[in-house]
Amino acid sequence: MSGTLNKVMLIGHLGDEVKMHYFDDKNCVGRFPLATNETYTNKTTNERVTNTEWHNIVVRNKAAEICEKYLTKGDKVYIEGRIKTRKWTDEKGMERYSTEIQCTDFTFLTNKNEQQQGQLPDVQQSSQPQQPAQNSVAPEEDDDLPF
Repeated sequence: MSGTLNKVMLIGHLGDEVKMHYFDDKNCVGRFPLATNETYTNKTTNERVTNTEWHNIVVRNKAAEICEKYLTKGDKVYIEGRIKTRKWTDEKGMERYSTEIQCTDFTFLTNKNEQQQGQLPDVQQSSQPQQPAQNSVAPEEDDDLPF
């Protein structure tokens, strides 16, 4: 195979609210941290160990506005996108790097009807009909692998 692939699929929980940035040309960008967990049992101590990895998620335009409107801290979401590393210069003139997930597709996994006792419509069906039904995808959290 001569081609390459840059694809990321994550299921995790929002670590903070979606932060929006609007531009003059009516485009916008939303950013939020996403936490994914890895859980395994330590073979020597039989202790459950959980490691959390944080990902910087970036969504654009209409998708960003939908995320801002319906996602809140702690919500579970499926994110699909690609890895992008940006190089920038800080205020001290030092070159810095930032790795982000450029979101191309998402599905809300937190049921707002249960969470808020029916106050909001089901977000995934009403405002995200173009999203694939990824609700059947579940992370394997109960394995005994040490990696």
